[in-house]
Amino acid sequence: MKEFLVYMVTGALALFTVTGPLPAYAQETPSSTPPPGEAAYTAEQLDQLLAPIALYPDALLGQVLMAASYPLEVVEAARWVRDPSNGALKGDALTAALANEDWAPSVKSLIPIPQVLEMMDTHLEWTQKLGDAFLAQEADVMNAVQRLRSRALAAGTLTSTEQQLVVPQGQTIVIEPANPEVIYVPVYNPVAIFSPWPYPAYPPYYFPPPPGYIVEPTLITGFYFAAGIITVQWLWGWDHFDWHRHRIVINAHRFNVINVRRPPITHNIWLHDRYHRRGVPYPNPAMRERFERGRPAPPNIRRDFRGYDHIQRITPPRLSPPPGRVPRAGPPRTTVPQPPPRSQAPRRVPPSTAVPRTPPPAFQGYSNGAEVRRDAERGRESRGTVPQGRFAPSRNFAPSRDGRTPRSSGETRRRPDGDGFRR
Repeated sequence: MKEFLVYMVTGALALFTVTGPLPAYAQETPSSTPPPGEAAYTAEQLDQLLAPIALYPDALLGQVLMAASYPLEVVEAARWVRDPSNGALKGDALTAALANEDWAPSVKSLIPIPQVLEMMDTHLEWTQKLGDAFLAQEADVMNAVQRLRSRALAAGTLTSTEQQLVVPQGQTIVIEPANPEVIYVPVYNPVAIFSPWPYPAYPPYYFPPPPGYIVEPTLITGFYFAAGIITVQWLWGWDHFDWHRHRIVINAHRFNVINVRRPPITHNIWLHDRYHRRGVPYPNPAMRERFERGRPAPPNIRRDFRGYDHIQRITPPRLSPPPGRVPRAGPPRTTVPQPPPRSQAPRRVPPSTAVPRTPPPAFQGYSNGAEVRRDAERGRESRGTVPQGRFAPSRNFAPSRDGRTPRSSGETRRRPDGDGFRR
């Protein structure tokens, strides 16, 4: 046992000496650890997912992350916008139309920015992974955004432009629109912006602008902006990042104005609402327990999964002890076989009213001897007129009128004792 422990310690020291220290980006420790049982995305995987949107303005990035946790509503909103009659709505007409839709505020806030909705709908698998990662590892996702922004800032590909402002605040980088009333969505190739990309095994996602969208080039190679979009005041600017506490802060009043079809909230921290998940399953049991706690499945659904045959079964009611009486716990009772119950003896009838009993058929011969003897004599007389053979009497052996027994067509032989039989 001692030699085995020495061998293990020596192997561990040798492994550490060979590998050496890890790179700086892999040494970063997330500020929060995902709950046990939830699938943890690595730093490489998070950078891969967030590369296409890490340089969005903070308010737009927050709406994309929140909306990604409701992928089905994103699909519905993208199809709604593709309808020409809905895509042309502006101002009060858009407000009235969205009041009839039961979508999350983050999804409704993306309606005036159709290119973002189109991107999330077209790459739905990426959208769902992004939302699941944000729900499971909110702090790690925000750290990955800052890590990518720092890399682009160090490479010189992230600077302030006429469309947006890049404001470093210590170790945090904030991106804001240069004009609060106009939104410019950046379009860029992550490989060129974050060059060199440090994870060859995890290449970043790249979503080029869809056909028909106008992009404005900048002085930065590989970095473009879509045409400016005038903001809708009641849909824009109600969220911002709290980078130090790793959470999204919201304006509760404005949130409730957008979320008119749901109960109002009183807190100013964004929390995932499972109602807007619309039945999309969570990726692992730990997240299902976390977000679906206190909401058991309907009984009929549980029975369907168990193979319930939908036949109503009637069971006799079980007797319960009287109120206030608790049955004592003890060893299980053993069942002792009981003898079959005895038949009840017939009631005696007084002699004066007794009815004469008729003997059962099995004993009729003992009480009617004369009839039995008469039947016996009749049988002997019948047997005396029929020749005794091996077979029962038939018409061939019946006596004729002259007293002789006719022969059949077959040959009849006789035994010495006079009995005849047919061959």
